[in-house]
Amino acid sequence: MRRPRLAAMGSEPGTPCDAIGHAWVNPAKGGATMMGRLIRVLALVSAGVLGLSACGTAGTSGKLGGTVHVLGTWSGAEKESFDAVMKPFTDQTGVKISFEATRDLDAILQTKVAAGNPPDVTAAPGIGTLIKLVQQGKVVTLDDKLDTSQLNANYGADWINLGKVDGKLVTLYAWASLKGLVWYDPKAFSAKGYQVPKTWDELMTLQNKIKSDGGKPWCVALESQAASGWPGSDWHKEIVLSQAGPTVYDSWWQGKTKWSSAEIKQAWQTWGQILGAGDSNVYGGKQYMIATTFGDGGQGLFSSPPKCYMFNQGSFITSFFDGYTPKPTAGTDYAVFPLPDVNTANAGAHVVSGDAFVMTKDTPQARAMLKYLATAEAQDIWVKRGGGKIAINKQVSLSDYPDAISKSLAQVVVDTKIARYDAGDLMPSDMRNAYWSAVLKFAQDQSKLDTILSDLDKTQATAYASP
Repeated sequence: MRRPRLAAMGSEPGTPCDAIGHAWVNPAKGGATMMGRLIRVLALVSAGVLGLSACGTAGTSGKLGGTVHVLGTWSGAEKESFDAVMKPFTDQTGVKISFEATRDLDAILQTKVAAGNPPDVTAAPGIGTLIKLVQQGKVVTLDDKLDTSQLNANYGADWINLGKVDGKLVTLYAWASLKGLVWYDPKAFSAKGYQVPKTWDELMTLQNKIKSDGGKPWCVALESQAASGWPGSDWHKEIVLSQAGPTVYDSWWQGKTKWSSAEIKQAWQTWGQILGAGDSNVYGGKQYMIATTFGDGGQGLFSSPPKCYMFNQGSFITSFFDGYTPKPTAGTDYAVFPLPDVNTANAGAHVVSGDAFVMTKDTPQARAMLKYLATAEAQDIWVKRGGGKIAINKQVSLSDYPDAISKSLAQVVVDTKIARYDAGDLMPSDMRNAYWSAVLKFAQDQSKLDTILSDLDKTQATAYASP
């Protein structure tokens, strides 16, 4: 059997249940909105808040009650933000949220499904994680469970289509993160007379200057338990898109362009230039890269003297910065610039990702939760808490972002000329896991690149087949 076709990226409430209908309606805010601009950038079309087609056993009591069991990856500040987002929902509906966190989402979810005890809702880093479950009929399709016509008023077509497999809606995206961002301490830059690079050549010149001054250009942290390696894959994906362009990028994640192709290999080699021969550009070398948890990777920016001067990570990383001691201040202790274009023919290209919510057990409570997560009220709470999340609902205003850094991240999205979803999150899980493992192997020994790519080609040959 073939692999299902994954869609490419490029009013009044209708529920009869007041507690999960009118309670979540948000009047359109005045003035231009950030997501309105994002929608224009990504060529999105307009559409409304996600509505319920039924209220289950809620009756007319105004309180639905019950519990939604959620499986996801969040911990620490991200989990605290999720709890804050869900509190108004629980207060209004009486529905409690039971959250189980794991970094080995694939294995835990497959085990639960096989045992006949799936979570009600799974919060995954992308639809690719769930492709096999979709093939097996283990994911609840949302088209006949939710009023998708209302979803279209507040979401754009690309974000809706990203949640479809073979034309069926199986995923709701609630927040987005921007990839390809370089974090730095502006005080450290100023002390050395360093300027923010605007081109790839300027970035190469800057890292050479930092080395000649006796410093280390980069901190790189690849550890993430069962998902170790993914931070390095973010480097590589951003380079593929910027260097080879969107056509190659799409063909690659779809399994049509081999890993050993000239374009994909060149992106690995370009990332190798960042790491430097023998990891000479990275604080702590390969041992530090492999052993350091991704959330701690930015710590070196804030030491005195700095252990490194730049750190590449997505917009969400600010939630981890907030947990550092002492806590760095946005705009004073850290600032950010987009990774410069590798190839100016693909200027303004950026990779984005999102939190994908999937119903793995159909309950009235799960339906109500998904409806709420699509609203501006829910997304506005996370946006205001910081942490680099970017709202997908276009009624969330740019003015709701809490500081200059978060507003600048939203502006990067506005300025993005070419946007593509995270390729790793779109790949089958076997391919994605092999990708992450390859990152670790490359970081340990760049000379083995040809062998690494050959192994990835072999995985690609089988990973896109049906289970």
